[in-house]
Amino acid sequence: MKGNGGQPGGSSGQGRLVVISAPSGAGKTSLVKALLDSVSGVRFSISYTTREARDGEVDGRDYYFVSPHRFENMVADGAFLEHATVFGNRYGTSRAEVSRLTDAGYDVLLEIDWQGARQVRGNRPDCLSIFVLPPSLTELEKRLRGRSTDSEDTIRRRLGEAKDEMTHWSEFDYAVVNDSFDEATEDLRCILRGEGESLRTDHPACRRRIELVMA
Repeated sequence: MKGNGGQPGGSSGQGRLVVISAPSGAGKTSLVKALLDSVSGVRFSISYTTREARDGEVDGRDYYFVSPHRFENMVADGAFLEHATVFGNRYGTSRAEVSRLTDAGYDVLLEIDWQGARQVRGNRPDCLSIFVLPPSLTELEKRLRGRSTDSEDTIRRRLGEAKDEMTHWSEFDYAVVNDSFDEATEDLRCILRGEGESLRTDHPACRRRIELVMA
């Protein structure tokens, strides 16, 4: 189920929840950072996690670091819009955190995978969802190989997972191809301004471009 695909931030002053998903290697994290740096009135949703803080990470800035027991209690209380286990650690998006920011008039960016996005859309059908893709499968493989010292088997596994993730693009309201970083960033800005009609996943131009990416 898609969100309603409307423009973030309405005349009522209520902010919107904006979900951005992508396969590994598509450049999602860099694009999200560029949006946060260049668009006023946008905030990033800070996730809860059970993993230990890494060097330089600050509680309440990078994540909310909590015990497994507290995390389980939050799950039982329905505190999360979505939650998942990744490499043995729990991660979750707080309903209260998102509501606090949207009630203050901010558009909230949530950077999660397609499965988490599906959970969020089920809980918040009013959200706006965007899927970011690489320009081609060949470029995706090049990016995964270029940034990793992993074994060939690991790279092939990640490439297979990324290809599978890309098949879910049509579940989202919008799709952006990250061929040129600057152009992809501007595409995201257009969506936030409500000007990205040709980037809607049900638009013929968008569907044709994605067909080329997936070929």
